[in-house]
Amino acid sequence: MQHAYCRNGDEKVYRSRKENGIGILDSGVGGLTVAKEVMRQLPRETIYYFADTLRCPYGPRTAAEVRQFTLEISRFLQQFPLKALVIACNTATAAALPQVRKELPIPVLGVIEPGARAAIKITRDGQIGVIGTQGTIRSKAYEKALTDLHPSLTIYSLACPTIVPLVESGEKNTPNALKVIENALKPFQDKKMDTLILGCTHYPLVANLIEQVMGKEVQIISSAEETAIELSAILHHQGLLAQKKTTHRFFTTGSPDTFATLAKDWLGQSIKVELVELPKLQKFFVG
Repeated sequence: MQHAYCRNGDEKVYRSRKENGIGILDSGVGGLTVAKEVMRQLPRETIYYFADTLRCPYGPRTAAEVRQFTLEISRFLQQFPLKALVIACNTATAAALPQVRKELPIPVLGVIEPGARAAIKITRDGQIGVIGTQGTIRSKAYEKALTDLHPSLTIYSLACPTIVPLVESGEKNTPNALKVIENALKPFQDKKMDTLILGCTHYPLVANLIEQVMGKEVQIISSAEETAIELSAILHHQGLLAQKKTTHRFFTTGSPDTFATLAKDWLGQSIKVELVELPKLQKFFVG
């Protein structure tokens, strides 16, 4: 399972240790869906989570911008002892995964390939839908990942730019939230798909509303859950499962209090969030 790339091809650069942590980065709270799954499946692992909420959403931005942001954050997280990094944002995965893998001497996972593999396993008739941000859908990264594995699939893709702001506002189970989801998914109402990939890690936070709109006959795939499963398999295969639990750390470029409130609602626990100001973060990007 080739997910790790070493700088200059030098295997000696690979410095992972069992008790090192797992870095998780996202544009906001969406990556908490990955973090929660990692906590559930790998309860002894230490997580370093970075939310770039000040520049969220990533979807409307150019691929070059998102690539720069992702490299800034991945370099920031390299200050800490990491044994793996998860780019828990589909837009950032599409824009920057190869570059980050090239830089880091540890396994680096995106969220697109795990979701694509899971959808292919579960689809009954090869009719698969993908919803995501403008950036993810524009990149055609899911289409490529799916057709590379199964060329004869029928794939329907839909950008849903209104869902991320909805989730970031903390509004999940209200009549207005349902209306936003209904309007976002309206173009899919006449499509005969049996599987739908939630191609944004924010979307599982409103998965119940998406299921309500799409109907029970459509199977929902969360790339967050599948990515955590794949991370667990990689750490197990490489003998890197932690033996003792330490404290998680959370960072944000936005409001620590706002992020902590949203995180508590999803994770079910209070967390301390550290502010990283943009000028400090931007020093990690050169060219």
